[in-house]
Amino acid sequence: MDVVDQWTGRAACLLQQAMRLTNEAFAERLGISERTISRWHAQPDMVHRTEVQQILDIAYEEAGPAVQRRFTLLTLPPQPVIETQALRVAIAVVARGDDVLLVCRRGDGVLRWQFPAGMVKPGTDPSTVAVQETHGETGVHVAVRQPLGERVHPVTGVVATYYLCDYLAGEPANLDPVENADVTWVPRTALTRFIPADQIYPPILKALEAAA
Repeated sequence: MDVVDQWTGRAACLLQQAMRLTNEAFAERLGISERTISRWHAQPDMVHRTEVQQILDIAYEEAGPAVQRRFTLLTLPPQPVIETQALRVAIAVVARGDDVLLVCRRGDGVLRWQFPAGMVKPGTDPSTVAVQETHGETGVHVAVRQPLGERVHPVTGVVATYYLCDYLAGEPANLDPVENADVTWVPRTALTRFIPADQIYPPILKALEAAA
């Protein structure tokens, strides 16, 4: 980095920080009063007079490469904070009388039964994803009756948003054979034979009992 075009109170204090000097030591290094250094900290936008500009130029040039690199890093503008969204899925709990719609998902060489689900992209309504993904995976048309809540899934670690959905039309078929091995209706009373009870979001069981 070249010598600073115009030294301000802030720039001088950053040089002090890069040199790792106290106010007293920095004042002694520059040959000025410690009170002046304190004023620079209190007035970061102040522009130094010409003779002080020269003193700071010399201090910077004599500081050495290590200090100059630290000073350059300290003067860089802050990097923008990029907000990220946690991996999120929308899950449809589809009820038809006493039956519940399940898909048998392929993954890591293991087949697992679960409710129809789809990834939620930023800016997308999760309830819409639940409806669309259910139809896309199974051919079954559904409508959201009510949200059931949200949690971090205990197996996958993704943020899961659950919806109780009513069956409208269509016979279940495996329309995504790459992801799924099978699609079927199962009796609500037999649900824990397909999905371990400790992995089922508790509000699901309560909602299915009420919907029966």
